[in-house]
Amino acid sequence: MLFKNVYLRSFRLFLFPLALVYGGFVMLRNYLYHKKIIGSIAFNIPIIGVGNLSIGGTGKSPMVDYIAGLLKHRYKTATLSRGYRRRTSGYVLANTNSSSIEIGDEPMQFHLAHPEIAVAVGEKRIEAVPQLLYDRPDTKVIILDDAFQHREIVAGLDILLTEYANLYTRDFFLPTGDLRDQRESAHRAHVVVVTKCPADLTHEAALAIKNELGLQPHQYLFFTTIEYGTPYHIITKERRALSKSEEILLICGIANPMPLTQYIHESTKTYDALFYRDHHIYTIDDINEMEERFNLIQSKEKMYLTTDKDAVRLIKFKDRINDRPFFVLPISLSFLFNQQVLFDQLILDYPQKFYAEQLAQAKSM
Repeated sequence: MLFKNVYLRSFRLFLFPLALVYGGFVMLRNYLYHKKIIGSIAFNIPIIGVGNLSIGGTGKSPMVDYIAGLLKHRYKTATLSRGYRRRTSGYVLANTNSSSIEIGDEPMQFHLAHPEIAVAVGEKRIEAVPQLLYDRPDTKVIILDDAFQHREIVAGLDILLTEYANLYTRDFFLPTGDLRDQRESAHRAHVVVVTKCPADLTHEAALAIKNELGLQPHQYLFFTTIEYGTPYHIITKERRALSKSEEILLICGIANPMPLTQYIHESTKTYDALFYRDHHIYTIDDINEMEERFNLIQSKEKMYLTTDKDAVRLIKFKDRINDRPFFVLPISLSFLFNQQVLFDQLILDYPQKFYAEQLAQAKSM
């Protein structure tokens, strides 16, 4: 694995000229928006954007899930995503019969976790927002998933995520690096969150990151870490804790599996793994491969283990995996340095201030 990563990094260096061309287009686009040569639209509803500057792996899904769980108790909430690698196109609003094939794996996660909120997908967000508001006119706040580069829409609260192990300040444009936007774009964010930090991150290390990011005075900075829950069976929802006597077959199709593999290595006896590309659509051949690999594990204490994101793409094979020890490892984010209260207040205050300003303007007319 180490050799493979070194090889890939070395290969990507040869693509440096392409990265310069790509970066030039990105900077030109941002300049046109900055000079208002290309316009943006502000909708008459609070919109919270969650995104990053890189191509993935920063933890957008746990953040959207967290914000949705926070807002839904006070406001009629909706999420709008692109629905990456779904088999449909255009605008789709999730319903009781929706699947990950129809709306995408991450939106399906939101739909299952928060059935009371509206979950919609659409490649053209600027067209999808009006359609969503038409379908759900009682919506009071929209969370735009992976929307930092979608500048056609003005988000009243932009949340930018950057991964602790790959800060945007240390990255470069695609394809040499992972950046799909220029580093300076971070200044457009209202909130910056450093994700997947070590749980024991020190104040000194956090201060060094803050200085490196060079944020503006008006920007808020938060640090989060990943928390893993007790695995649950993909079908029956039975809970089963990991143990040092357990042998694991990890089924994983996410952008950055390193924190997950480290956790499993520390929590179990040993593990084997089948890695797939991010958003991989599983087939019956994949299930057969999983079974063959699992049967090679000699221990009686063994289980399949996958992620929430993979689970929504594997559930269609429930007839094959129902009677097998096929478990899902849930994750959530946790704020460091007692920052959760401040973050929650920022999220909850934004819609309240938005509607208060609307009311004040209406009274002044």
